Amino acid sequence: MAATTPAPHESATALRNYYLLRTGVSIIWVLAAFTIGNGSPVISGTLLVLYPAWDALANARDAQANGGFRANAPQALNVWVSSIVTVAVAAALLINVHLVLGVFGAWAILSGLLQLVAGLRRWREYGAQWAMALSGAQSMLAGGFFIYGATGPMTPTAATVAPYAAFGAFYFLLSAIALTLKGRRKRG
Repeated sequence: MAATTPAPHESATALRNYYLLRTGVSIIWVLAAFTIGNGSPVISGTLLVLYPAWDALANARDAQANGGFRANAPQALNVWVSSIVTVAVAAALLINVHLVLGVFGAWAILSGLLQLVAGLRRWREYGAQWAMALSGAQSMLAGGFFIYGATGPMTPTAATVAPYAAFGAFYFLLSAIALTLKGRRKRG
């Protein structure tokens, strides 16, 4: 059976909805990190493990909704990377919490690069992807700061990573708004 390509409007709508889902989950994660995660090392550690696990799941959903893993190599690779990072964060929590921040830093650099590539690829098809491309570049920069912070004296928690997640939510929201506005201009 041949795979059908969804109409551009349907794909843009699905992509917008995906961005809104990513925004909502990120906001919930950030709020949890600053509230319940701030008072409990166990909850903070759980949130730190859940963050890359959610990213793996979200990238898998994104790839499947947009032509499958073969058509979306950056997302497919990000599923693997985020899955490995989930295990690495869980292991690092058992060794040294500073190591967790180093793992997040390396992951932010690599996933930022993959997001930048995905944003640039989608820009040709959907347009309105400047926020995703910018977010990928900023993620790479944040990764460097995480690695640097891993060597510092402060004990990292989920709240340490929360501003990074908040910026991600902001960029996903901007991308959803940009796609919505672009769709309205095309129809109007």
